[in-house]
This record gives sequence, C-alpha cells and structure tokens, in this order.
Amino acid sequence: MAASERRAFAHKINRTVAAEVRKQVSRERSGSPHSSRRSSSSLGVPLTEAIEPLDFEDVLSSRPPEVEPGPLRDLIEFPADDLELQKQPRECRTTESGVPEDGKLDAQVRAAVEMYSEDWVIVRRRYQHLSPAYSPVTTETQRERQRGLTCQIFEQDTSGDERMGPEDMDDSQHCSGSPEDTPRNSGASGIFSLRNLASDSLLPALLERAAPEDVDRRNEALRRQHRAPALLTLYPAPDEDEAVERCSLPEPPREHFGQRILVKCLSLKFEIEIEPIFGTLALYDVREKKKISENFYFDLNSDSVKGLLRAHGTHPAISTLARSAIFSVTYPSPDIFLVVKLEKVLQQGDISECCEPYMVMKEADAAKNREKLERLRLAAEQFCTRLGRYRMPFAWTAVHLANILSSVGPQDRDSDSEGERRPTWAERRRRGPQDRSCSGDDACSFSSFRPATLTVTNFFKQEAERLSDEDLFKFLADMRRPSSLMRRLRPVTAQLKIDISPAPENLHFCLSPELLHVKPYPDPRGRPTKEVLEFPAREVYAPHTCYRNLLFVYPHSLNFSSRQGSVRNLTVRIQYMAGEDQSQALPVIFGKSSCSEFTREAFTPVIYHNKSPEFYEEFKLRLPACVTENHHLFFTFYHVSCQPRPGAALETPVGFTWIPLLQHGRLRTGPFCLPVSVDPPPPSYSVLTPDVALPGMRWVDGHKGVFSVELTAVSSVHPQDPHLDKFFTLVHVLEEGTFPFRLKETVLSEATVEQELRASLSALRLASPEPLVAFSHHVLDKLVRLVVRPPIIGGQIVNLGRGAFEAMAHVASLVHRSLEAVQDSRGHCPLLAAYVHYAFRLPGGDLSLPGGVAPATVQAATLARGSGRPTSLYLTRSKSISSSNPDLAVVPGSVDDEVSRILATKLLHEELALQWVVSSSAVRELTLQHAWFFLQLMIKSMELHLLLGQRLDTPRKLRFPGRFLDDITALVASVGLEVINRVHKDMELAERLNASLAFFLSDLLSIADRGFVFSLVRAHYKQVTTRLQSTPNPAALLTLRIDFTRILCSHEHYVTLNLPCCPLSPPASPSPSVSSTTSQSSTFSSQAPDPKVTSMFELSGPFRQQHFLSGLLLTELALALEPEAEGASLLHKKAISAVHSLLCSHDVDPRYTEATVKAKVAELYLPLLSLARDTLPRLHGFAEGSGQRSRLASMLDSDTEGEGDIGGTINPSVAMAIAGGPLAPGSRTSISQGPSTAARSGCPLSAESSRTLLVCVLWVLKNAEPALLQRWATDLALPQLGRLLDLLYLCLAAFEYKGKKAFERINSLTFKKSLDMKARLEEAILGTIGARQEMVRRSRERSPFGNQENVRWRKSATHWRQTSDRVDKTKDEMEHEALVDGNLATEASLVVLDMLEIIVQTVMLSEARENILGAVLKVVLYSLGSAQSALFLQHGLATQRALVSKFPELLFEEDTELCADLCLRLLRHCGSRISTIRTHASASLYLLMRQNFEIGHNFARVKMLVTMSLSSLVGTAQNFSEEHLRRSLKTILTYAEEDIGLRDSAFAEQVQDLMFNLHMILTDTVKMKEHQEDPEMLMDLMYRIARGYQGSPDLRLTWLQNMAGKHAELGNHAEAAQCMVHAAALVAEYLALLEDSRHLPVGCVSFQNVSSNVLEESAISDDILSPDEEGFCSGKNFTELGLVGLLEQAAAYFTMGGLYEAVNEVYKNLIPILEAHRDYKKLAAVHGKLQEAFTKIMHQSSGWERVFGTYFRVGFYGARFGDLDEQEFVYKEPSITKLAEISHRLEEFYTERFGDDVVEIIKDSNPVDKSKLDPQKAYIQITYVEPHFDTYELKDRVTYFDRNYGLRAFLFCTPFTPDGRAHGELVEQHKRKTLLSTEHAFPYIKTRIRVCHREETVLTPVEVAIEDMQKKTRELAFATEQDPPDAKMLQMVLQGSVGPTVNQGPLEVAQVFLAEIPEDPKLFRHHNKLRLCFKDFCKKCEDALRKNKALIGPDQKEYHRELERHYSRLREALQPLLIQRLPQLLVPSSSSLRNSLSRSSFRKAEL
Repeated sequence: MAASERRAFAHKINRTVAAEVRKQVSRERSGSPHSSRRSSSSLGVPLTEAIEPLDFEDVLSSRPPEVEPGPLRDLIEFPADDLELQKQPRECRTTESGVPEDGKLDAQVRAAVEMYSEDWVIVRRRYQHLSPAYSPVTTETQRERQRGLTCQIFEQDTSGDERMGPEDMDDSQHCSGSPEDTPRNSGASGIFSLRNLASDSLLPALLERAAPEDVDRRNEALRRQHRAPALLTLYPAPDEDEAVERCSLPEPPREHFGQRILVKCLSLKFEIEIEPIFGTLALYDVREKKKISENFYFDLNSDSVKGLLRAHGTHPAISTLARSAIFSVTYPSPDIFLVVKLEKVLQQGDISECCEPYMVMKEADAAKNREKLERLRLAAEQFCTRLGRYRMPFAWTAVHLANILSSVGPQDRDSDSEGERRPTWAERRRRGPQDRSCSGDDACSFSSFRPATLTVTNFFKQEAERLSDEDLFKFLADMRRPSSLMRRLRPVTAQLKIDISPAPENLHFCLSPELLHVKPYPDPRGRPTKEVLEFPAREVYAPHTCYRNLLFVYPHSLNFSSRQGSVRNLTVRIQYMAGEDQSQALPVIFGKSSCSEFTREAFTPVIYHNKSPEFYEEFKLRLPACVTENHHLFFTFYHVSCQPRPGAALETPVGFTWIPLLQHGRLRTGPFCLPVSVDPPPPSYSVLTPDVALPGMRWVDGHKGVFSVELTAVSSVHPQDPHLDKFFTLVHVLEEGTFPFRLKETVLSEATVEQELRASLSALRLASPEPLVAFSHHVLDKLVRLVVRPPIIGGQIVNLGRGAFEAMAHVASLVHRSLEAVQDSRGHCPLLAAYVHYAFRLPGGDLSLPGGVAPATVQAATLARGSGRPTSLYLTRSKSISSSNPDLAVVPGSVDDEVSRILATKLLHEELALQWVVSSSAVRELTLQHAWFFLQLMIKSMELHLLLGQRLDTPRKLRFPGRFLDDITALVASVGLEVINRVHKDMELAERLNASLAFFLSDLLSIADRGFVFSLVRAHYKQVTTRLQSTPNPAALLTLRIDFTRILCSHEHYVTLNLPCCPLSPPASPSPSVSSTTSQSSTFSSQAPDPKVTSMFELSGPFRQQHFLSGLLLTELALALEPEAEGASLLHKKAISAVHSLLCSHDVDPRYTEATVKAKVAELYLPLLSLARDTLPRLHGFAEGSGQRSRLASMLDSDTEGEGDIGGTINPSVAMAIAGGPLAPGSRTSISQGPSTAARSGCPLSAESSRTLLVCVLWVLKNAEPALLQRWATDLALPQLGRLLDLLYLCLAAFEYKGKKAFERINSLTFKKSLDMKARLEEAILGTIGARQEMVRRSRERSPFGNQENVRWRKSATHWRQTSDRVDKTKDEMEHEALVDGNLATEASLVVLDMLEIIVQTVMLSEARENILGAVLKVVLYSLGSAQSALFLQHGLATQRALVSKFPELLFEEDTELCADLCLRLLRHCGSRISTIRTHASASLYLLMRQNFEIGHNFARVKMLVTMSLSSLVGTAQNFSEEHLRRSLKTILTYAEEDIGLRDSAFAEQVQDLMFNLHMILTDTVKMKEHQEDPEMLMDLMYRIARGYQGSPDLRLTWLQNMAGKHAELGNHAEAAQCMVHAAALVAEYLALLEDSRHLPVGCVSFQNVSSNVLEESAISDDILSPDEEGFCSGKNFTELGLVGLLEQAAAYFTMGGLYEAVNEVYKNLIPILEAHRDYKKLAAVHGKLQEAFTKIMHQSSGWERVFGTYFRVGFYGARFGDLDEQEFVYKEPSITKLAEISHRLEEFYTERFGDDVVEIIKDSNPVDKSKLDPQKAYIQITYVEPHFDTYELKDRVTYFDRNYGLRAFLFCTPFTPDGRAHGELVEQHKRKTLLSTEHAFPYIKTRIRVCHREETVLTPVEVAIEDMQKKTRELAFATEQDPPDAKMLQMVLQGSVGPTVNQGPLEVAQVFLAEIPEDPKLFRHHNKLRLCFKDFCKKCEDALRKNKALIGPDQKEYHRELERHYSRLREALQPLLIQRLPQLLVPSSSSLRNSLSRSSFRKAEL
C-alpha cells in the first residue's frame, strides 16, 4: 500500500482540531448524509471513537420504569434468577462406585477419593441458551422453523393451461362459448363475442366512492393478515465462518476410550479331545513393539473335560466365565495383531513331545487310534489330578486385524456427520495432517467395519527357548511377510472360531477392568463380557475421572544355571503381602478363567527341564487403597516334580525374593533385576530391598540379579512422576501438619518445607505431560487452594500466590501443548474448559456456614431445584471466606490460629487478577497464550463468590471491592494492548486473545457493575483507535474489533443492556443535534424536525450513549461501509454478518415475540436505515439497469450539480470546499450525487453482502413502530427520501422470486465454496496479497453472481454452505427452497409496500409531493412488474388503486411513461392464469380508465396506452394466455355496465369500443399462436400486423420492437438489427416533423445506406398524423434519447451478426446527435466500438470467417397452403445450410401441420405444371439459389460483405434435353438459367421475401459447351497459379483435362462441335468462340504440365511422362480442328452478331 494512502487513512481517523471545527461548521449549514458518519453528534464524538457510556446502574435506579409489568417490563433489567448454582452428579459408568470405603486413607488417597466422588459444581446462566453464542441460527434450525410455511402461488410456477384456484373451474362451466369449444387451429377464434364470455368475480365495493382514509385503513388491515412472523427465518442462516461468538458447553470429563472392538470366542476344537486347554487373548502393536492390552483369559472346554480338574477347582466366579471381551484401541494402525496363546496342564515331557499327538493324530482316524487315545486320556487324567494347578505353554497364533478390516470393508457410513460444526480455518490449520486417533499415513479405523466371523486353523507350537515378547514380535513381523515362517513351523491343527465386530454403544452384561458392573447390567447371573484395559501405544492425554488402582506384574526371566541341586521344572509364585506372615497375603490377584475372582497366590507356567526359563505371564493385581511401607510383593521359586516319586514333594521351594511397594512414599514401578535368596528371608525384611545383603543369608549366584521382573501401575491415585509425587506429598504434609517428615533422603522440618514447596512449584513444569494431564484436576485444585488458603507454617502465613500462579500458567500451557490436536475453534483446550465448568470449586470444604446461620435461608433463586440437596452443598463446601467478611466461623483452634486463618483466606479472582497484573514477562507470556483459561477461572470464582456468599441481592456497585476493579481495569488494558501489538506478529494469538477478552467482558456484564464494564469496553476501543492511526494495515485490527463487538453483543441480555425502554435524551446543547436533516428545512413540514426522532435514526451521540452496544455494532458497520475503508470487502462481510446474526437471534427469541417488544428491539437498529441509504450507490445492482440505483434520488434532487453542470461553471459547494470554507448552504455532499462520484464511490459490496444488508433493513422496517417511521420520514429532506425510495426499489429487486425453474437450473451448476477462502482473506488482512491479485479475485468473484441474469446469483439464496459438496439436491429440497424463496419474496415486497404507504401518508402535506409520489409510484410499478405472488399482488394493486384515486393528476398530467408502464403491468396481470390476480388487475384497469375519463371526459391517453401495451404484450410474452385476458376484458365490460354513476355518459360506450378493439388484436394473436412453430409465418404475421399500424407510429414501433425481440431469440441478428433501423427511421421521421435540427437525421432518407428497404417508413406524413394530437407518439422512444437507444441497439445487433460495415453506417447517424449533446463518454464508447468493428473487418477480409447466409427458392403449391398457394419466396437460411436440411425442416413442419402423406417435396427445379398435381396434397419445391450481380454492379461490390448485403437478384440453373431428360448427349444438352428478383433487399425485417419478378434464359448446346470449357480453363489456371502450389490438386485437374478415358471430355466436345463448320451463320460466332476457348485451354494445359514438372519428385517422373504423352496426343487430335477458319470471319462482323451471352441477346423463354 502506498505510503501516501497510509497517511491518508491515518489522518482520516483523527483530523486536526481546526479541521474538525471547520467540518462541524460546514455540517451545521448543510445536511450532509455523511454527517451521520464521521462526527455525528453534538457530543462531538466522531464515529471512530467510542462514546462515554451512561452509568448503567445509575440510570436504572434513577429512572423508574414507565411500563406496566409484562414483556416490556422484562426488557428493563436482568431477571432475578439469572444465575443459579447446580450440582450435577458425576456420571459413573458402573453400578458400584469402585471407590474404597476403608476409613484409614492417607491424604493422597483421600484427596483422590474425594475428587472422584464429588459432584460437578456448575454455575448456570439461566438465559444463556437464548444467546446466539449457544443456540445459533444455522441452516438446520432454519429448516426446522420453515416447516409449515404456506405455499405462495406465483404466475411463473403455474404451468401451461393449468388453472389456479377453484373459481376458474366454475367459470368455465357457466361460460357459453369458451375457447375450448372451437377447434384451436380453425382460425375461427375471431367469432367469439366478448358478450358470451363469463367474467371473473368482481371486487365488492369497488365502485363505491369511499373516503381515502377508510380505504387506507381497510387496505392496511388486510395487509396485516397472514404475514410471516419472522422475516429472517426465510433468509439463509448467517455465515458460520463468521460466527466468532459461537460457543458450546464443554463435555463433562469422561473416562478415555479408544475405538472399541468386541471379540467373542465361540469354540475351540482339536483333532483329539483329551485334556483341558486354556486360552489368552491380547493385542500387540508390532511397529511400536508393545503389548497394547492386558490379557483376556477364556476357557472353551466342555464340562466333561473341565471335570478332570475337580480336585483343584473352587467354584468358578461368574466373572471368570467370560468368553467375549471389548478391546479399546486409541491409535489404530495396520500393525496390530490379536495374539491367541494356548496353555495346558503341566505334564511330563517338553512342549514338542506334548504337542506331537495333536499334530499327528486326525479325527478321522479315531477308530484306528482308539487304544492310543485311551492311553493319552488316562495319562492326561493323572496329570490333571496331580499337577492341575500348574500350566505349561502349548501353542499360539495371531490374527492380523488390518486384514479383517480390509477384506470386510467399511460399512457404508457418512463421513461427515451432519450435526457437527465444520472446523474453522484456524482449526484446520492447527490440526495438521493427523487427527488425534490416527497416525496419518496409515490411518485405519476400527470403529466401523462389517462384523466378521473368523475360523483360525493354524496354530504354532510354542518353543521353549522363544517365549519372550521380543521373540513374539519377531514372529509377528515375519507373519506379515509371506516368508518361510509358515513352512518352518509345524502347525498344530485346530479350529478356533471368533467373532470380531465394532463394539456397540451400550452393551449389556459388561464388566470393567476392575470387574465392576457397567451400566446397564440387567441380571447379575448373565455371562459377562469383559472390558479389557488398554495400554496405549503412545501417550494418551486425558484426565482421570474415576478411581482406578491396578498393578501389573510381568516376570521376564530367571537364571538358575548356577544354582546347585535339582532345579529344572521351575515356577514362580507371586503373593501380595500386607505383612511378613503368610496369612497376610491379600486376595488381590485377579483370577484367570474358570476360577475364583481374586486369589492370594498365582503361578507362572512351567517349562520342562529348563534352568533359565523365560516367561510371558502377566499378573494383574488390585492395589489396596492405602499402600504402606510394609506392603510388598513376595516371589517364591519352586521346582515341580512331574513324576510321582515316593517320598518326593510335589513342589520344592528353591528361592525367595521380594519388592517393597513404597519407597519414600512413592509407589515403586518399572523393571527390576532381583537377587534371589536360597533361604527364606529373616523377620523385618519387608522394609528393605533384596539388594541389601542381610547377614547370614545365602544368595543364588553370589547375590547377583538373576530374576528380572517388571511392575506397571495403572492408577488414578499414584501419579508415578517424581515432580508430581513430590508436589502432592508436600501439599498433603502441609495440610496435615505432620512434621518432621522424610522426603526421599532428606528430613523436612517446618523451617525447610517452604523452600521445598517453592522449588516443587517451579519444578511442576518439568513433569512429564501424560501424568500431568491425567492428574491435571488434582494439580489445579491444589494450586487454587495454595492461592486461596496460603499455608500457615510455624504460625506464619506463607504467601505462595505468585509461585502458585506461575505454576498454574505452566500447567495450563503443558496441558494445552499436549492436547493441541483437539483444541476447538477458539484455541481452547476442552480438558481445561471442562475443568473450569464442572470440576472447579472454591476450596474450603472444611468450613461450616457463617455464624450459625440456618442453611435454609439460601435464596431459592441461587440453587437449581434439581440438585436435591441444597443444604449439604452449603454445609460442605460453600465458604470462600472473603476478606470483606472477617467474622466467619472457622475450625476451632488456638486464637492466634483462628486470626491468622482469617487473614490467610483470599479470593481466587482477586488474587488471580493481582498476580496477572504484577507477573513477570515470561509468566505473562504463558498466561496470555491461555488467557481464556484464567479469565474463565476468574469469572467462575466471582460467580461462586456471589452465589455462595448470597451476594446476589447486593447492588452491583458494591459486589466487588475497588482495588479488585482497578486490577481488572489494568488487566483488560494490558490484554487489549497485547491484542493490538500482536496483530501483525502473531495473528492467530491476537484473534484468540481478542475473543477471550470479549467473552470475559461479556461474562462480567452478568455479574459486575455494567457501567464499569462499558467503561472497560470504551477504554479498549480507545486503545484500538489510537493504534489505527499509525498502523500500516488497519483492516486486520478492524476485523478484530468487529469480532470483539460481535461477541459482546451476543450476550443473552443484549437488548436489556441497550436500555431499550428509556427514552433517548436529546442533547442538551443549544445547537440542535447535527444530523443529516437538521438545517435543511425538512421536506414536509415548515417547522424544524424533531431532534429526538432524528437522533433515534442516526448514529447520534445520544443514541450511541444510551444504546451503547448497539451503537458500537452499528458504528463498526458504518465505518466498514465508509467508501474509503480499506480491506473493504472483508469488513463489509464481517460487519453485515454481525448485524444479521443478531437480528436472526431476536427473531427466534421467545422473549421478543410480542409486536410491542419487537418494536422496542427494532429501535436499537434504526440508524441502519440511514446507513443503508447512504451506502446505496455501492450496493450490488440487483435491478437490471446500471443507472437504476440512484434514479429516484436524482429525480428528487432539486439542485443541478455534478455531471449535469454542463455550463462549465464550478459548482459553488466545490469552490467553497477548495477554499476551505464551509460548504454552500443548499448543497449536499451526498454519495450518490457528489461531483466526483466515481472517485469516491469506494469498494462496491458483493451481491451476498448487499442482500444481507437489505434483509436487515427490511427487518427494521417490518418490526419498527409505524408511527415512528412516519415521523422520521416526515423529517427527511427530499434527496434523502429519494434515496430511501431507491433503497426500497433495490430491496424489491434483490429478493425477487426466481421461480422453481431457476432452482432446478442452479442445481446443475456447481458452486463450490473454496476451502481456502479464509486463508485468502487472511492474506488480504496481513497485506501479503497484491492489489492486482485482489482485483483479479474481485472480478472473478463478481462474475458468477453479477451480471449473468440467467444464473441465480447468490449462493446464500440456496443453502450453499452446508451442501457445498453435494450439488444434486433432491426434488423435495428444491421444492422447499422455492417455497422459502417465494415466502421471502412475498414478505420482503409487503414490507416495502408498508413503508411506501407510510411515505405516502407523510407526503400528503408536502409541496414537492409530485416528485415524491412519482418516485413512490415507480417503486410500486416495479413491484407489480417483477415476479410476485398472488398474495402480494392483491395488496400491491390495492395500494396502486388508492394512489391513483388520491393523486390522479400524477398519471394524467405529468409523466406519460408512468401511465404507460402502469397500463402494461395491469394488462399483463389481466392475462394471469390465477383468478385472484385477474380480479384485482381488471378492477385497477377499470378504475384507471374511469379516473382518466372523469378528469377530461375522454380517456384517449389510457386507450392509446392500453392498446400499445397489449400489442407489446402479445408480441413478447412467451406464455401469454389470451383466453384469460379475454375473461378480464369481459370483467371490465361488466364493471362499466354496473357502474351506475357513469352509465349515462359516453364512458360505457367508449369502454366497450376499447374492449372490442383489444379483442380484435387478441384474435390476430391467436393466429400468431397457431404459427408459433413456424418462424417464417409468424414473422409474416407480425409484419402484417406492424404494416396494419402504419397509421399509428407508436404501435408500429412496438411491433417492430416485438419482431426484433423474436428475431434475436431465433438468432437472426441481422434481421433484428434491420427492425431496429426501421424503428429508428420511424422515430427520425416523426422528429423531423416536429423540428428541423441540424444534428438529427432527416427522416428515413438518412438511413438509406444502412438499408434500401428503410424508405417504406416514410409513410408518416402530415396528413396521417398531427404531432400535437393527444396521446400520439407519446412513448419514450419518440425523443432524441429514444432514437439514440434504438440506434445503439441496432448497432449491437449488427455487431452480433458480424455485419461490421453496417455498424459504421448506423453510427454515422448516431455520432452527430451525441456530439450535439456533448456526450463524450458515449462518444468514446462509440468510437471504441467502431475501432473494434474495423479491426474485425481487417482480420476477416477474405470473408470466409464471416458467413452471411444461404438462399433458397421455395415454392408452395396446393390449396392446403391457403394464402401461400402458388407463391414463390426466397428464404434466407443460416450459412452452410444444406438443401437437405431446409427440405427436411419444411417437410417435417408441414407434415406435422397437415398430417402424414400429404406433403410432397418436388425434387427438381423445373417449372411446375399445376394441372398434374394431386389437389389433395401440398407440394413444396426447394431450389438452392445464388446471389446474382450484373457486371456493372460488381465494380461497386468489391468486398465479400458487399456481395452479401442488399441482395435482390438470385440465379439458379436447370439442365435439360428436348426430350425431357435432365442430361443427354452433348449435341442435345441445353441449360435454363432463371433469374429471380425479390420485393425487398436481403437482409430485411423478415427472413423470407416474396419473388416479384422472374426471367429465364435458355443456353444452346454449343453455348453450354463454351461455358464448360471456360470453367475447365479457369480451374487449370487457378491450380497452376496457386500459391503455395498444391501438386495433388494440380495433378487432379490435369488428369481430368488431358486423361484419355474421360467421357464427354475436351476432345469429345471439340469433335462434336468443331469438326464441321455450322450451316447456320448465326452459330459462327459460337463456333469461333469455342475454338478460342480450346486454344486457351491448350495453353493452360502446357503451363500446368510445366509447373507439375517442377513440383514432382523422382518417383513421379514416369507419371509425368505419361501425362505429357496424353497431352501431345490431345494436341495432335485438336490441331486440325483448331486451324480451320470460318470464311465469314474475314468479313467485318455485322452489328447483328453481338455477344450472344450478353444480357440483351437472351431469348426470352415463354413463362
């Protein structure tokens, strides 16, 4: 952006004082509409600055409400129950809570238990759901509200002959001669008599003469019925991309789950069934090399097999009988396997031996192997009995989940769920490629696939050396590769059937990982499904919400290789010990399958004869709530004897080791490598670790670590992070005050704890993110507590506020960073938002209620009734002890303790504000990044403080102390400053901060002093304004400020905040408020306008002060609409969208449904009317003409200025402005007519923005109080009123109904809203986009919605946004859209009509009323002319009748054009298919005639205009229905007969004459209708009608225009142009009669060069027409301007038709007129077009590029053709039309008309003998003809254009022989040449012209031969001289000339005609001529051969020689014939022998 512009912008915002003063003075003298903008109030505050708001609380208390209680009263103050406290029970998934009940819990566990069982504390703003932020108006909600709309009936939607309404049906029955009775094509429709027709129903009381006021009152009452209550429900919902205020309540914190898969184990079957087999399922992620779920154990054995284990089994718990499991996968990937491991009871022998029978034996051979099986069964039974409690590994397999998903394929699911809000641009940018649950490249979903049942048949035997997880991952990786793994491993054949499906939502009979019953659990006896705990592959960031405390133990390996003795079959027993005695083993180990739920001990599987086994076992333990120093895991190692030996024990203990679970108060987890002792440990071992060498103990392998084991805890009690552990420990120590305390190696005393705590606070930022997020609620609660309740250490209060605040900032930042992927559109982390909303409460649960107040006194308003336990809420945790209330009861203690406790209590919000204001820069930066969190925390703290302290009754000014408000002020200022400073550095942060600040202030409005909040808003505005002056790119800041305002205005009590019910106080200063109407005395009344009303409609000081928020919003809109505003299109959209969204929310708000309330609300938006009026020139032009927009305004403009200032004098106001003085008194610097309109017009608004602004204007007009609008209109100055009318006109155009067809058409067009729209706008804001791209973009944007009339322009009109990707709408959707659009169009038009009525009422008294009424009538006429519903037309026509009856002189004395327009529109509606419309239209037309008659005793003017209107209607209207119009004519006749007052006057008779005349015209029309499909006949008819009007130029002109329209439709541009030229000639003739102007054409003669046909227009002469006769030539075309228009149209048509030479001729007549008018703009355009035309002529000089037409002679023969019989025409067809095409077209057309087998095409072009034709048939003869020119003509017709323009003569040739054949021998071959002349020259105003003269010539055979030889010679010459040469063509021509075998070739011709000298001397001349031709021919052949020789290559030499041989033979043969001479030629020729081919010697054939 140029620096100068930058400066200009800055100056513009705040000019110097002197300039302000000067402006002020000048404004007071002139009423500029801009004064409503920049500085618009006596308070002198320009719009760029925020005005000082009123003190809201004072105003409310000082001004008692003037209203009765009721809806209006409710607008005055917020409701009493605005805030309420709700307790929402925390959602618990399980039927039992799972929280430990034990009493002895340590502080950490107690805190966790409390936290997981507390209810949510929610502060609810009761009416918040009414705010647009929480219940926005979206396309879906609009759709919902649009249900039940009545369908509006539109003319254009009613098809062909369909009749609307029952009245029509009745009519046609009692109609005696309805048109249906006569055949349509009989042409007999003329016999209808109007008399026999039935009329439409008459309007009652139409003929009565009532007082105008009564009529108005009646009309208004009727208009009020059946209206749409909410206008904006009919308009597309506001753009969601702009909805910055959009919020939703956060989801309550819930337990985290990934995508859930349900796996059901159905059956497991082996070839042999001899023993029980046990299964385990788990998920493994190969890529991450991680087991990602706990084990699920299943048992599918039959009862008989299970019976083998009776000896060891307790009764199995139902939870261990589960066969199905739900696995959760947070990070789906293609590398996940479901691994199945099988185990069996331990038996003697290694795994391979035990597997052998399963691999060898087959089920089929059972009989054969019966003995073997029996032996195996017996052995199995023995082992089960003896070793039943031990297991051994058996086999495994794996299922690759990705294969299941891909083979089964996803379910058909909609990828984009409808209800979701689409992510905004910020989210899209932030989210990056991978979503939170998928890893991008291999995204695969487990949540939706089709369920599958798998049968797994291949199991692999376990290998004793490869049991570890590492080995398993190698196997799995191999499985993915089709390697030799399968071949290498011998499979165990078995069949495992499992079902895999996505887990359903609420599965019954589910157990949580802790074995709690998940709801719903209908019957405790049902077989359960287990939820399997997930161990996510990567971090999962989710807070804990329920109590979970599990420990998993994984023994990995054991190395006893150095241990002496018999230690081979090793197993490890694990026990959880609460003490050292065996009886203290706790039953906390979860059972596996078919066993008890919990056990006290568990064993690992045994690997036979292996001294250093590896393990894959997983033990799951439930940790006790309170883990103490004595708790430890105890491992005992046993050797198991597989063979029963006498005296040998079953199991022998061979080692012991243990892990103490607590160390320094922390749970011990992680990998351990433990030494194993040979002896049992000594007493008190449990507090030590086995690493300590206890005296007297023997250790395996010399106390080295030989047992490797890993512990993992999944706990919501133990954070397992050193920093968090330390922090919690310290906090709990302080809470309990247990000193001294041991922390790791150090012992803490009271002296050192503070320092440790501070260190711990600052170390929180080092905590690892996953546990920090998981324990975020705990951490934040503790930090809040430290802020509010500083700990007391050694009797001293330790203020940790700052450290805690910093820690909060770091925690918030870490949580945000971890959860970046799931932030919402505003950059909020949902987890933190949920914490504030649900979990955060003021600490202090240990305080009772103050001073023994009975809890029952709690205000009902503050508590949600639903909580059910209000008292307990207050008792348990209700006291934030405030520093302002020191006498609160505290926990009993020493007096000092009590005092210090009171002093120590702070309020969180006060502390947060203070710490934020004083924080250091690093912390402040963090806080700013997440400002929203701290601001929301403060708000909730303030709300709780008010609710719990019962302070809601306190006046708002006393609710919070002054110092806190000072901190808030400082805080808002600093955050505001950050927004401004970062706008160019970090736009995203600036946006977030800006929104957070706005939401904070909006929330404050609900709880604090509102005047104070307004002052904060103003302060922020001031900061922004100051920066705007210096910033290089203000658009970005302005955008943010609009967003800021929009959020503020989205407050649910926005209306109340604007003080709607207090009357505006007009300024107290002596000068009246400077508004755009003050100083000009108003239009309608002599006294000065009412300043009170005026300031309500302007953005005046009082308005902005009282309606503070609404003032801010409209000010933003005003500034965005400034012509000079930068980044305009974006700002327009944002500001308009903000207003639109608010108005939508008012429309749907149940509080504002009453009209009186709505009117009050509308008062907040009244200045919108002035704003839109002043922006008018830059709104999108929806009306067709570009000059339309300020037409009415300029019409009403009293001064001439600007462009009209032809005299060359400087406009006085401009002179004054230049001189720097105040402007001249009467002048306006209005936008629409300022002298430099173009320079100041600024950026135009897009179609969408314009339309939205207009709909907002209509909303205000609809809902505002009519009386108020009337007072305002009364005060408006004339030009402003004009602009207002223009605005209404534009509203009509913008919302015009497009018809169902348009919706269907648009459906086929795809409008895709580009996704990068926002990014592009952002570029524009940041200034990175260049001006050029911006311009290109704008022009692109404009095109699809701009000028193409056939495309429906606005994407908003159909709901593009939501369906942008789905173009094809269903029929229902399109129907619905059309329905809504119809209702919108109707309602918009009715609102405009209401406003017009108001204006008319104000006009009654005015002096300048003619101008205004004219303008009003224009708008009414426009409304009647556009597509309107029947409902509107009734009211529109009623208004029109009232207008005409009140102000008849308007139509009949002033402007004829208005009357003409009105007649046309009324007639069109008289022909409507809808009877109600006809009824009203005929009534209007009748009254119009009556009025005209009463004024002048004849109604010649109306008569003339109606006749003309009918002619133009008939010619142009496509679907014009003459039968309906006839009915209306009859209705008018009926009125005339029933009108008693005028029955005896001449009036009735004149009406009758007129009606019959119109009836005749209609009859002609019917005939035209018949020929609708025959364009030529139709044109002939139109031509005939036009000829018939030769006597009335107006009508002839109308018909010429009709013809032009029709031609243009058919694509005949040349003919259309000719019609326009004729029309222009007609007007020129008329103008020449009136006056003799030098610059005007002298009648028709001047147009001769354009077309010779024009002279027929000179028929107008004095005897026909006296120019001054009333009603003649009164149309707008019979003026110089009209002539210019016609000529311009002619030129345009000629250009389209490619006749550029004619364009020049047309402009020759136009240029002098323009020169006389000094219209240089048009002259420039004309010369530009001429240049284009001449350039095109140059480029297309050969003419082949321009094809003008092809001509055919068409003759009609046969009586069936009627008038056409024996007529010959020349038809002009589009170029390159083949004979077959026209022949086919005519044949098809007439066949359709006359029937099959009637039409015959005569194939030859010989003369037709009528007597030989069948009289029953119709014959058509078609011949191709070519234009013919005499030799003298060709001298002038040089160019291709000349030879195709102005054609009258055409030629065609017919060969024949005397005996009747077409072709014969050379001697008898004759040829007939026919020359046709037409009546007019082509191109003419029609495409076929009658042949008026015909001339024939017959050529003798010798003459035919001469012509042939001349043609051949010409061809040879052409081929020879062609450049570049074309060898092929040359050879072809040569071959044809000299080739030997040519039949009737040159040689034969010579031999026939030259062999003998003719006897008839008359033929000598021909003989000689032929001889000369041959000589020439030979010469040319020689040239051609020579040329060919030069061109050929070596391969063609032989061919060339052959040609030469032929040629020499030909020459030799010809030689003798050519040398003989005729004796007579030696004698000088006598005069009688002239060139027989010259014209004169032609023998005339008898015709």
